Amino acid sequence: MMQQLSAEPGTDQETADDAAVVRSEAATLVIQAASGDQGAWSRLVDHYARLVWAVTRSFRLSDSDAADVSQMVWLRLLEHIHRVDPERVGAWLVVTTRRECLRVLAFRKRVLLTYESAAFEGVPGDLPELDADLLADERAVDVRRALESLPDRWQQLLGMLMADPPAPYAEISATIGIPIGSIGPIRGRCLEKLRLLLAS
Repeated sequence: MMQQLSAEPGTDQETADDAAVVRSEAATLVIQAASGDQGAWSRLVDHYARLVWAVTRSFRLSDSDAADVSQMVWLRLLEHIHRVDPERVGAWLVVTTRRECLRVLAFRKRVLLTYESAAFEGVPGDLPELDADLLADERAVDVRRALESLPDRWQQLLGMLMADPPAPYAEISATIGIPIGSIGPIRGRCLEKLRLLLAS
């Protein structure tokens, strides 16, 4: 009995140590990705893609809605990566994914209630208030409009960077026709332009 009891804390400690290592590695990837490291961004997406997808599926979204939510989540991370706490990027992704899922569900609920008030049974009851939903929808529209106002090559660049998994720099360079060394700086200008458009 003593051996069994003494073994359990060791196992718990090993689990905690493993989790700390994972958080540290993820934090390093966030810092590197924020500095324009495409390899780090790709590894970050690969590392958390299943988590984001699992959250979307827990809300029973359709495949197309789940894909839209996933893309929006990665866009938001790309937009806010300089402000995200590297040690808590996993938690940030979960919260952001849930908010996007709730926004989609709330939008679907309003559309369905227009035709049949009882058609949306079984949707989680903790959806945001209507005003919050409308603001979230407007924000999503603003983001799409801002993206559409960017030059075509910039739109294509962000689309390839936000793909799951992100396209390699070599593929982006060959497809869009820009040097590999220019992709990081152009991405930075794209995001800065998006921030200015969304703030205006």
